[in-house]
Amino acid sequence: MFKGAYTALITPFAADESVDEGAIRALVDNQIEKGIAGLVPVGTTGESPTVTHDENIRIVEIVVKQAAGRVPVIAGTGSNSTREAIDMTLRARDIGANATLQVAPYYNKPNQEGFYQHFTRVADEGGLPVIVYNIPGRTSRNIETDTMIRLAAHPNIAAVKEASGSIAQVMDVISRKPKDFDVLSGDDNLALPLMLLGGSGVISVASNLIPDRMSALAAAALRGDHTTALEMHYALLPFFRAIFMDTNPIPIKYAMHLAGYAEDVYRLPMCPLAPELKQKLKTILSETGLL
Repeated sequence: MFKGAYTALITPFAADESVDEGAIRALVDNQIEKGIAGLVPVGTTGESPTVTHDENIRIVEIVVKQAAGRVPVIAGTGSNSTREAIDMTLRARDIGANATLQVAPYYNKPNQEGFYQHFTRVADEGGLPVIVYNIPGRTSRNIETDTMIRLAAHPNIAAVKEASGSIAQVMDVISRKPKDFDVLSGDDNLALPLMLLGGSGVISVASNLIPDRMSALAAAALRGDHTTALEMHYALLPFFRAIFMDTNPIPIKYAMHLAGYAEDVYRLPMCPLAPELKQKLKTILSETGLL
């Protein structure tokens, strides 16, 4: 169901920190024109922790309307409150989103049974296909493979965005999953290894800036053209590393600012890159031919 490169979209803000709706529309058009498989608004890269619930749904609505059915829209509507996650997902469904990205509940640190019940309830009641998002570096809890395989059996849980950073765990999930359950990388660095091991794609931060190149990398990997995929991976690896030189989405948003897609504006506690990191990122972008 989910194959190729999907973009975890940034959320552009205007100088007064309001949501820049025009910049979002332009970003959506650029992504689609350059061949991206789908769009994922208001995940962590979209600064979901600092937008209001109404803004969250408004951003999803803008992306859905601008995409106009050209690519699927996977709405970031996760929460560490199951009831809140269901409510947000229903709202996203009603405005036309195609699926939902549901992050593992954070801060309250559920156990494995809590994870299972949370995602099952969202899948039962939210009205959209669910992509589970496993990112223990942010949530402090890993969704273990046994739990993921239980979730994969649910008819409305379609995929996992896997960002545990563990190749061993990725292999375990892929080797045990049902055929109709997709494994997507949540880490650009590991997108190619994951696809070569049997994964189906990536939800990418890098593709905000380079949707065409990430789409081409994913296509090469999925058709078995390993030589081309490896060449592209290593050419882009310095950029993949650079966009995580500070907390995501700060570096990628600065790169998008340099490219003219967004203001260098964040909402606290996110703040701009330090001057020395800005210069370092500019240098890497220049050396890799991306700026």
